Amino acid sequence: MQTLNALTQEAQALAMGRVIPILPASTGTAAEAEVARALQICNACRYCEGFCAVFPAMTRRLEFGKADVHYLANLCHNCGACLHACQYAPPHEFAINIPRAMAEVRGQTYADYAWPPALGRLYQRNGLTLSLALAAGLSLFLILAVALQGGLGRLWSDNLGGNFYRLFPHNLLVGIFAPVFLFVVLALAMGVRRFWKDVKPATSGVPVSTPAAAEAAQDVLRLRYLDGGHGQGCHNEDDAHTLARRRFHHLTFYGFMLCFAATALATVYHYAFGWAAPYDFPSLPKLLGALGGTGLMLGTAGLWWLNRRRHPQHGDVRQKPMDLGFIALLFLVAASGMALWLGRSTPALALLLCLHLGAVIALFATLPYGKFAHGVFRTASLLRHNAEKREPSPIGLGAD
Repeated sequence: MQTLNALTQEAQALAMGRVIPILPASTGTAAEAEVARALQICNACRYCEGFCAVFPAMTRRLEFGKADVHYLANLCHNCGACLHACQYAPPHEFAINIPRAMAEVRGQTYADYAWPPALGRLYQRNGLTLSLALAAGLSLFLILAVALQGGLGRLWSDNLGGNFYRLFPHNLLVGIFAPVFLFVVLALAMGVRRFWKDVKPATSGVPVSTPAAAEAAQDVLRLRYLDGGHGQGCHNEDDAHTLARRRFHHLTFYGFMLCFAATALATVYHYAFGWAAPYDFPSLPKLLGALGGTGLMLGTAGLWWLNRRRHPQHGDVRQKPMDLGFIALLFLVAASGMALWLGRSTPALALLLCLHLGAVIALFATLPYGKFAHGVFRTASLLRHNAEKREPSPIGLGAD
Protein backbone atom coordinates (compact mmCIF):
# COMPACT_ATOMS: atom_id res chain seq x y z
CA MET A 1 0.00 0.00 0.00
CA GLN A 2 1.34 3.42 -0.95
CA THR A 3 1.90 5.50 2.18
CA LEU A 4 0.44 8.91 2.97
CA ASN A 5 3.98 10.31 2.84
CA ALA A 6 4.25 9.16 -0.76
CA LEU A 7 1.05 11.04 -1.65
CA THR A 8 2.34 14.15 0.11
CA GLN A 9 5.61 13.82 -1.78
CA GLU A 10 3.70 13.68 -5.05
CA ALA A 11 1.69 16.78 -4.15
CA GLN A 12 4.93 18.63 -3.46
CA ALA A 13 6.31 17.42 -6.78
CA LEU A 14 3.25 18.79 -8.55
CA ALA A 15 3.74 22.17 -6.93
CA MET A 16 7.33 22.19 -8.22
CA GLY A 17 6.17 21.40 -11.76
CA ARG A 18 7.10 17.74 -11.86
CA VAL A 19 5.41 14.48 -10.95
CA ILE A 20 6.62 11.21 -9.45
CA PRO A 21 4.53 8.39 -10.97
CA ILE A 22 3.83 5.69 -8.39
CA LEU A 23 1.84 3.00 -10.18
CA PRO A 24 0.74 -0.31 -8.69
CA ALA A 25 2.26 -3.42 -10.17
CA SER A 26 -1.21 -4.92 -10.63
CA THR A 27 -2.20 -2.34 -13.24
CA GLY A 28 -2.29 -4.20 -16.57
CA THR A 29 -3.03 -2.61 -19.95
CA ALA A 30 -1.79 0.74 -21.21
CA ALA A 31 -5.30 2.19 -20.80
CA GLU A 32 -5.48 1.03 -17.18
CA ALA A 33 -1.99 2.36 -16.47
CA GLU A 34 -2.98 5.74 -17.92
CA VAL A 35 -6.04 5.98 -15.65
CA ALA A 36 -3.90 5.05 -12.64
CA ARG A 37 -1.30 7.67 -13.59
CA ALA A 38 -3.91 10.38 -14.11
CA LEU A 39 -5.69 9.59 -10.85
CA GLN A 40 -2.44 9.75 -8.90
CA ILE A 41 -2.07 13.33 -10.10
CA CYS A 42 -5.76 14.10 -9.52
CA ASN A 43 -5.49 12.72 -5.98
CA ALA A 44 -2.70 15.16 -5.25
CA CYS A 45 -4.56 18.11 -6.79
CA ARG A 46 -8.23 17.44 -5.84
CA TYR A 47 -9.54 20.57 -7.57
CA CYS A 48 -12.40 18.50 -9.08
CA GLU A 49 -13.31 16.82 -5.79
CA GLY A 50 -16.94 17.98 -5.88
CA PHE A 51 -17.65 17.36 -9.56
CA CYS A 52 -19.09 13.84 -9.60
CA ALA A 53 -18.98 10.45 -7.88
CA VAL A 54 -15.56 9.58 -9.34
CA PHE A 55 -13.54 12.08 -7.37
CA PRO A 56 -14.91 11.45 -3.85
CA ALA A 57 -14.42 7.73 -4.56
CA MET A 58 -10.89 8.48 -5.75
CA THR A 59 -9.96 10.24 -2.50
CA ARG A 60 -10.62 7.02 -0.57
CA ARG A 61 -7.63 5.44 -2.31
CA LEU A 62 -3.89 5.97 -2.26
CA GLU A 63 -3.21 3.60 -5.14
CA PHE A 64 -5.24 2.32 -8.07
CA GLY A 65 -5.16 -1.35 -8.87
CA LYS A 66 -6.99 -3.03 -11.74
CA ALA A 67 -10.30 -3.42 -9.87
CA ASP A 68 -10.21 0.22 -8.69
CA VAL A 69 -9.57 1.43 -12.22
CA HIS A 70 -12.42 -0.66 -13.66
CA TYR A 71 -14.80 0.55 -10.96
CA LEU A 72 -13.93 4.25 -11.33
CA ALA A 73 -13.99 4.10 -15.13
CA ASN A 74 -17.57 2.79 -15.11
CA LEU A 75 -18.54 5.33 -12.44
CA CYS A 76 -17.49 8.13 -14.82
CA HIS A 77 -20.38 9.62 -16.84
CA ASN A 78 -18.10 11.42 -19.31
CA CYS A 79 -19.67 14.85 -18.79
CA GLY A 80 -16.34 16.56 -19.58
CA ALA A 81 -16.35 18.96 -16.63
CA CYS A 82 -13.07 17.73 -15.15
CA LEU A 83 -11.25 18.06 -18.49
CA HIS A 84 -12.25 21.70 -18.87
CA ALA A 85 -11.42 22.53 -15.24
CA CYS A 86 -8.05 20.76 -15.20
CA GLN A 87 -4.89 22.86 -15.13
CA TYR A 88 -2.91 19.80 -16.22
CA ALA A 89 -5.02 18.98 -19.30
CA PRO A 90 -3.39 19.06 -22.78
CA PRO A 91 -1.31 20.89 -23.89
CA HIS A 92 0.25 20.67 -20.40
CA GLU A 93 3.05 18.11 -20.27
CA PHE A 94 1.08 15.96 -17.79
CA ALA A 95 -1.65 15.61 -20.47
CA ILE A 96 -4.43 14.68 -18.02
CA ASN A 97 -7.64 13.74 -19.83
CA ILE A 98 -9.88 11.82 -17.45
CA PRO A 99 -12.89 11.52 -19.82
CA ARG A 100 -10.82 9.93 -22.60
CA ALA A 101 -8.80 7.68 -20.28
CA MET A 102 -11.94 6.46 -18.51
CA ALA A 103 -13.76 5.87 -21.81
CA GLU A 104 -10.91 3.72 -23.10
CA VAL A 105 -10.99 1.55 -19.96
CA ARG A 106 -14.80 1.30 -20.08
CA GLY A 107 -14.61 -0.08 -23.59
CA GLN A 108 -12.00 -2.57 -22.42
CA THR A 109 -14.15 -3.70 -19.47
CA TYR A 110 -17.14 -4.40 -21.73
CA ALA A 111 -14.97 -6.77 -23.76
CA ASP A 112 -13.15 -8.26 -20.75
CA TYR A 113 -16.36 -9.11 -18.90
CA ALA A 114 -18.34 -10.26 -21.94
CA TRP A 115 -20.11 -13.60 -21.70
CA PRO A 116 -19.33 -15.96 -23.26
CA PRO A 117 -15.75 -14.60 -23.08
CA ALA A 118 -15.00 -15.64 -26.67
CA LEU A 119 -17.55 -13.07 -27.90
CA GLY A 120 -15.83 -10.14 -26.17
CA ARG A 121 -14.15 -9.01 -29.38
CA LEU A 122 -17.57 -8.28 -30.86
CA TYR A 123 -17.46 -4.96 -28.98
CA GLN A 124 -14.67 -3.85 -31.29
CA ARG A 125 -16.58 -4.85 -34.42
CA ASN A 126 -20.06 -3.69 -33.45
CA GLY A 127 -20.03 -0.46 -35.44
CA LEU A 128 -22.46 1.66 -37.39
CA THR A 129 -21.97 -0.17 -40.69
CA LEU A 130 -22.41 -3.60 -39.12
CA SER A 131 -25.54 -2.52 -37.23
CA LEU A 132 -27.23 -1.05 -40.30
CA ALA A 133 -26.15 -3.94 -42.51
CA LEU A 134 -27.53 -6.45 -40.00
CA ALA A 135 -30.87 -4.65 -39.80
CA ALA A 136 -31.08 -4.40 -43.59
CA GLY A 137 -30.09 -8.05 -44.08
CA LEU A 138 -32.65 -9.34 -41.59
CA SER A 139 -35.39 -7.17 -43.10
CA LEU A 140 -34.54 -8.47 -46.57
CA PHE A 141 -34.62 -12.05 -45.27
CA LEU A 142 -38.12 -11.50 -43.87
CA ILE A 143 -39.28 -9.83 -47.09
CA LEU A 144 -38.04 -12.81 -49.12
CA ALA A 145 -39.74 -15.24 -46.70
CA VAL A 146 -43.06 -13.44 -47.16
CA ALA A 147 -42.63 -13.34 -50.94
CA LEU A 148 -41.81 -17.05 -51.12
CA GLN A 149 -44.92 -17.90 -49.12
CA GLY A 150 -47.47 -15.76 -50.91
CA GLY A 151 -45.79 -14.16 -53.90
CA LEU A 152 -44.66 -10.59 -54.38
CA GLY A 153 -48.26 -9.43 -54.26
CA ARG A 154 -48.41 -10.24 -50.55
CA LEU A 155 -45.83 -7.54 -49.87
CA TRP A 156 -48.34 -4.89 -50.99
CA SER A 157 -51.81 -6.10 -50.19
CA ASP A 158 -55.08 -5.08 -48.56
CA ASN A 159 -55.89 -8.66 -47.58
CA LEU A 160 -54.28 -8.52 -44.12
CA GLY A 161 -57.02 -6.31 -42.68
CA GLY A 162 -54.61 -4.38 -40.53
CA ASN A 163 -53.64 -7.51 -38.58
CA PHE A 164 -49.94 -8.32 -38.95
CA TYR A 165 -50.38 -11.63 -37.10
CA ARG A 166 -51.92 -12.92 -40.33
CA LEU A 167 -48.45 -12.54 -41.79
CA PHE A 168 -46.36 -13.73 -38.84
CA PRO A 169 -48.40 -15.63 -36.21
CA HIS A 170 -48.06 -14.51 -32.61
CA ASN A 171 -46.57 -17.81 -31.43
CA LEU A 172 -43.95 -17.65 -34.20
CA LEU A 173 -42.82 -14.20 -33.09
CA VAL A 174 -42.68 -15.34 -29.47
CA GLY A 175 -40.63 -18.35 -30.54
CA ILE A 176 -38.15 -16.05 -32.30
CA PHE A 177 -37.80 -13.30 -29.73
CA ALA A 178 -38.13 -15.12 -26.40
CA PRO A 179 -34.88 -17.16 -26.73
CA VAL A 180 -32.97 -14.10 -27.96
CA PHE A 181 -34.28 -11.96 -25.10
CA LEU A 182 -33.40 -14.61 -22.52
CA PHE A 183 -29.88 -14.90 -23.97
CA VAL A 184 -29.44 -11.11 -23.76
CA VAL A 185 -30.47 -11.12 -20.10
CA LEU A 186 -28.21 -14.09 -19.33
CA ALA A 187 -25.18 -12.66 -21.15
CA LEU A 188 -25.44 -9.25 -19.46
CA ALA A 189 -26.12 -10.80 -16.04
CA MET A 190 -23.11 -13.10 -16.29
CA GLY A 191 -20.86 -10.24 -17.39
CA VAL A 192 -21.90 -7.85 -14.63
CA ARG A 193 -21.68 -10.69 -12.10
CA ARG A 194 -17.97 -11.13 -12.88
CA PHE A 195 -17.49 -7.34 -12.76
CA TRP A 196 -19.24 -7.16 -9.38
CA LYS A 197 -17.13 -10.02 -8.01
CA ASP A 198 -13.93 -8.18 -8.99
CA VAL A 199 -14.81 -4.67 -7.79
CA LYS A 200 -16.66 -5.54 -4.58
CA PRO A 201 -13.49 -6.21 -2.52
CA ALA A 202 -12.03 -2.92 -3.80
CA THR A 203 -15.14 -0.97 -2.70
CA SER A 204 -15.31 -1.84 1.01
CA GLY A 205 -16.81 -5.28 0.34
CA VAL A 206 -19.95 -4.51 2.35
CA PRO A 207 -23.37 -5.57 0.98
CA VAL A 208 -25.56 -2.90 -0.60
CA SER A 209 -28.01 -1.64 2.01
CA THR A 210 -31.54 -0.52 1.24
CA PRO A 211 -30.69 3.21 1.58
CA ALA A 212 -27.65 2.74 -0.68
CA ALA A 213 -29.74 0.92 -3.29
CA ALA A 214 -32.44 3.60 -3.14
CA GLU A 215 -29.90 6.39 -3.64
CA ALA A 216 -28.24 4.50 -6.50
CA ALA A 217 -31.62 4.00 -8.17
CA GLN A 218 -32.30 7.71 -7.87
CA ASP A 219 -28.89 8.51 -9.38
CA VAL A 220 -29.62 6.21 -12.32
CA LEU A 221 -33.19 7.38 -12.97
CA ARG A 222 -32.30 11.06 -12.70
CA LEU A 223 -28.94 10.73 -14.51
CA ARG A 224 -27.61 12.82 -11.67
CA TYR A 225 -24.00 12.85 -12.80
CA LEU A 226 -24.72 14.25 -16.26
CA ASP A 227 -25.08 17.67 -14.63
CA GLY A 228 -21.49 18.77 -15.30
CA GLY A 229 -20.63 18.88 -11.61
CA HIS A 230 -22.60 22.04 -10.78
CA GLY A 231 -25.99 21.45 -12.37
CA GLN A 232 -25.20 23.34 -15.58
CA GLY A 233 -24.83 20.26 -17.75
CA CYS A 234 -22.09 18.67 -19.83
CA HIS A 235 -19.58 20.56 -21.94
CA ASN A 236 -20.14 20.64 -25.68
CA GLU A 237 -17.66 21.25 -28.48
CA ASP A 238 -17.31 25.01 -27.81
CA ASP A 239 -16.71 24.69 -24.03
CA ALA A 240 -20.22 25.91 -23.18
CA HIS A 241 -22.38 24.00 -20.71
CA THR A 242 -25.56 22.33 -21.92
CA LEU A 243 -28.19 20.08 -20.38
CA ALA A 244 -29.07 18.70 -23.83
CA ARG A 245 -27.08 15.50 -23.31
CA ARG A 246 -28.92 14.74 -20.08
CA ARG A 247 -32.32 15.50 -21.58
CA PHE A 248 -31.74 13.42 -24.71
CA HIS A 249 -30.53 10.53 -22.55
CA HIS A 250 -33.72 10.82 -20.51
CA LEU A 251 -35.89 10.76 -23.64
CA THR A 252 -33.98 7.72 -24.93
CA PHE A 253 -34.01 5.80 -21.65
CA TYR A 254 -37.62 6.43 -20.72
CA GLY A 255 -38.77 6.04 -24.33
CA PHE A 256 -37.13 2.61 -24.44
CA MET A 257 -38.65 1.63 -21.09
CA LEU A 258 -42.13 2.72 -22.20
CA CYS A 259 -41.81 0.66 -25.38
CA PHE A 260 -40.67 -2.33 -23.34
CA ALA A 261 -43.59 -1.81 -20.93
CA ALA A 262 -46.02 -1.68 -23.86
CA THR A 263 -44.71 -4.99 -25.21
CA ALA A 264 -44.76 -6.63 -21.77
CA LEU A 265 -48.31 -5.44 -21.10
CA ALA A 266 -49.48 -6.65 -24.50
CA THR A 267 -48.07 -10.08 -23.63
CA VAL A 268 -50.09 -10.08 -20.40
CA TYR A 269 -53.20 -9.03 -22.35
CA HIS A 270 -52.68 -11.88 -24.82
CA TYR A 271 -51.90 -14.75 -22.45
CA ALA A 272 -53.63 -13.75 -19.22
CA PHE A 273 -56.83 -12.16 -20.56
CA GLY A 274 -57.06 -13.62 -24.06
CA TRP A 275 -57.23 -10.15 -25.62
CA ALA A 276 -55.75 -10.59 -29.07
CA ALA A 277 -53.62 -7.89 -30.69
CA PRO A 278 -53.43 -5.56 -32.47
CA TYR A 279 -54.65 -2.94 -30.00
CA ASP A 280 -55.92 0.56 -30.70
CA PHE A 281 -56.36 3.74 -28.70
CA PRO A 282 -57.23 4.18 -25.93
CA SER A 283 -55.69 0.84 -24.91
CA LEU A 284 -52.77 1.14 -22.51
CA PRO A 285 -50.25 -0.81 -24.67
CA LYS A 286 -50.92 1.52 -27.60
CA LEU A 287 -50.64 4.63 -25.41
CA LEU A 288 -47.37 3.47 -23.85
CA GLY A 289 -45.99 2.46 -27.24
CA ALA A 290 -46.86 5.78 -28.86
CA LEU A 291 -45.31 7.82 -26.05
CA GLY A 292 -42.27 5.57 -25.89
CA GLY A 293 -41.71 5.52 -29.65
CA THR A 294 -41.93 9.31 -29.88
CA GLY A 295 -39.55 9.80 -26.95
CA LEU A 296 -37.10 7.24 -28.32
CA MET A 297 -37.03 8.90 -31.74
CA LEU A 298 -36.45 12.37 -30.27
CA GLY A 299 -33.84 11.12 -27.80
CA THR A 300 -31.77 9.13 -30.27
CA ALA A 301 -31.90 11.88 -32.91
CA GLY A 302 -30.59 14.31 -30.30
CA LEU A 303 -27.86 11.94 -29.10
CA TRP A 304 -26.75 11.35 -32.70
CA TRP A 305 -26.49 15.11 -33.24
CA LEU A 306 -24.52 15.62 -30.03
CA ASN A 307 -22.25 12.63 -30.69
CA ARG A 308 -21.30 13.92 -34.14
CA ARG A 309 -20.49 17.37 -32.74
CA ARG A 310 -18.66 16.36 -29.58
CA HIS A 311 -14.99 17.26 -29.28
CA PRO A 312 -12.63 14.28 -29.80
CA GLN A 313 -10.98 14.90 -26.41
CA HIS A 314 -14.27 14.15 -24.63
CA GLY A 315 -14.02 10.40 -25.16
CA ASP A 316 -12.55 7.48 -27.04
CA VAL A 317 -13.02 8.13 -30.76
CA ARG A 318 -12.50 4.42 -31.48
CA GLN A 319 -15.83 3.70 -29.75
CA LYS A 320 -17.78 6.22 -31.84
CA PRO A 321 -18.88 3.64 -34.46
CA MET A 322 -20.23 1.40 -31.67
CA ASP A 323 -22.03 4.37 -30.09
CA LEU A 324 -23.53 5.48 -33.40
CA GLY A 325 -24.53 1.92 -34.30
CA PHE A 326 -26.50 1.55 -31.08
CA ILE A 327 -28.15 4.96 -31.50
CA ALA A 328 -29.05 4.17 -35.12
CA LEU A 329 -30.65 0.82 -34.24
CA LEU A 330 -32.71 2.37 -31.45
CA PHE A 331 -33.92 5.08 -33.82
CA LEU A 332 -34.76 2.53 -36.54
CA VAL A 333 -36.74 0.41 -34.09
CA ALA A 334 -38.74 3.41 -32.90
CA ALA A 335 -39.25 4.96 -36.35
CA SER A 336 -40.23 1.68 -38.03
CA GLY A 337 -42.57 0.87 -35.14
CA MET A 338 -44.31 4.23 -35.43
CA ALA A 339 -44.51 3.83 -39.23
CA LEU A 340 -46.00 0.35 -38.80
CA TRP A 341 -48.68 1.72 -36.48
CA LEU A 342 -49.55 4.62 -38.82
CA GLY A 343 -49.49 2.39 -41.92
CA ARG A 344 -51.22 -0.63 -40.44
CA SER A 345 -54.38 -0.11 -42.47
CA THR A 346 -52.53 0.45 -45.77
CA PRO A 347 -51.18 -2.04 -48.35
CA ALA A 348 -47.67 -1.26 -47.03
CA LEU A 349 -48.28 -3.25 -43.83
CA ALA A 350 -46.21 -6.29 -44.86
CA LEU A 351 -43.17 -4.25 -45.92
CA LEU A 352 -43.32 -2.06 -42.82
CA LEU A 353 -43.60 -5.11 -40.57
CA CYS A 354 -40.55 -6.74 -42.17
CA LEU A 355 -38.53 -3.54 -41.75
CA HIS A 356 -39.56 -3.20 -38.11
CA LEU A 357 -38.89 -6.83 -37.20
CA GLY A 358 -35.50 -6.70 -38.94
CA ALA A 359 -34.49 -3.66 -36.87
CA VAL A 360 -35.76 -5.23 -33.62
CA ILE A 361 -33.92 -8.52 -34.19
CA ALA A 362 -30.72 -6.65 -35.08
CA LEU A 363 -31.00 -4.58 -31.88
CA PHE A 364 -31.58 -7.66 -29.71
CA ALA A 365 -28.71 -9.55 -31.36
CA THR A 366 -26.22 -6.75 -30.61
CA LEU A 367 -27.45 -5.70 -27.15
CA PRO A 368 -25.03 -7.86 -25.10
CA TYR A 369 -22.04 -6.70 -27.18
CA GLY A 370 -22.72 -3.02 -27.75
CA LYS A 371 -23.19 0.28 -25.97
CA PHE A 372 -26.21 -1.00 -24.04
CA ALA A 373 -23.74 -2.64 -21.64
CA HIS A 374 -22.61 0.74 -20.32
CA GLY A 375 -25.91 1.25 -18.52
CA VAL A 376 -25.62 -2.13 -16.80
CA PHE A 377 -22.01 -1.67 -15.67
CA ARG A 378 -22.58 1.95 -14.64
CA THR A 379 -25.55 0.92 -12.49
CA ALA A 380 -23.39 -1.71 -10.78
CA SER A 381 -20.69 0.90 -10.11
CA LEU A 382 -23.22 3.35 -8.67
CA LEU A 383 -24.52 0.62 -6.35
CA ARG A 384 -20.97 -0.06 -5.14
CA HIS A 385 -20.28 3.68 -4.77
CA ASN A 386 -23.35 4.26 -2.62
CA ALA A 387 -22.45 1.27 -0.47
CA GLU A 388 -18.80 2.30 -0.17
CA LYS A 389 -19.37 5.93 0.73
CA ARG A 390 -21.43 4.91 3.77
CA GLU A 391 -18.36 3.23 5.26
CA PRO A 392 -15.50 5.08 7.00
CA SER A 393 -12.66 5.97 4.65
CA PRO A 394 -9.87 3.38 5.00
CA ILE A 395 -7.25 6.12 4.90
CA GLY A 396 -9.15 8.83 6.75
CA LEU A 397 -9.02 11.23 3.80
CA GLY A 398 -12.18 10.46 1.84
CA ALA A 399 -14.33 13.34 0.61
CA ASP A 400 -17.70 11.54 0.93
